[in-house]
Amino acid sequence: MAQPDVALFLDMMAVERGASANTLAAYRRDLGDFADDFGGSISGASTEDVRAYLARLEAVGAKSSTAARRLSALKQFFQFLYAEGLRDDDPCEPLRGPKKPKPLPKVMDETTVDRLLETAKQAAKAEGMTSSKRQRALRMRALLELLYATGLRVSELVGLPRSVVKSRSEAFVVRGKGGRERLVPLTPIAKSALAAYLEALDGDERRGRSPFLFPAGSAEGHLTRQAFARDLKALASSAGLDAKAISPHVLRHAFASHLLAHGADLRAVQSLLGHKDIATTQIYTHVLDERLHGLVSSCHPLSDAS
Repeated sequence: MAQPDVALFLDMMAVERGASANTLAAYRRDLGDFADDFGGSISGASTEDVRAYLARLEAVGAKSSTAARRLSALKQFFQFLYAEGLRDDDPCEPLRGPKKPKPLPKVMDETTVDRLLETAKQAAKAEGMTSSKRQRALRMRALLELLYATGLRVSELVGLPRSVVKSRSEAFVVRGKGGRERLVPLTPIAKSALAAYLEALDGDERRGRSPFLFPAGSAEGHLTRQAFARDLKALASSAGLDAKAISPHVLRHAFASHLLAHGADLRAVQSLLGHKDIATTQIYTHVLDERLHGLVSSCHPLSDAS
């Protein structure tokens, strides 16, 4: 059955919102699926019709992401009809989409992190480099050691002021989201990597006087997140790792997961990551579950009972 209002909606999406051909095709498929289920002109569908459609999707085992996407398409469609005066109401207004399960964070195992850090360390020791290339190699090693030692957000890391580095300090204060300050540790290895990098930076007349720990010629005056992510992927490739699976944020996840795997308290990890709500930190509870299961399996007197 022809759906003239759907054609009008797709025309609007293409002309007024610049939707791509792929986006238009997705809307056409999702609205078409509802039309097949409804069996008539979907412009006249009620809230109960849409609710029943969502229930049938659930009954046939459709993924929550699929149901959420189709409801989103219907919401856009009916909002268009209402705005154009083709309907007096929006049947989707009272409906809420199914909750999408939060995906587990991508995490690098400890062996992979060690390999990445060792590659950065060897790159910084390479012979025959120009002073600028040596400084970049030392900067990358310092960035990685600092990131894995602290779990900083990448925006916090690249924008660190140079004043955070003090010769005898074992920790420093970082200002995170919402202006909240927290204390983060500085491991001996990270301090050593920073010291080597700063020695090279101090020899750079142009950048040595910058107020930033990682100065660059960007508009912000410091290394950008994009530049760091690009350099990190290049390093991962040189280490023989899958560059697509490695990013600054994945290293932050590794920091948290590895701490928990070695016995850290969830509240302590929350504080170190700068999470306002512990619910945010609880994405890592799968690590705790694995550790507790292993603890029971190895230590409980009845764990070997048949």
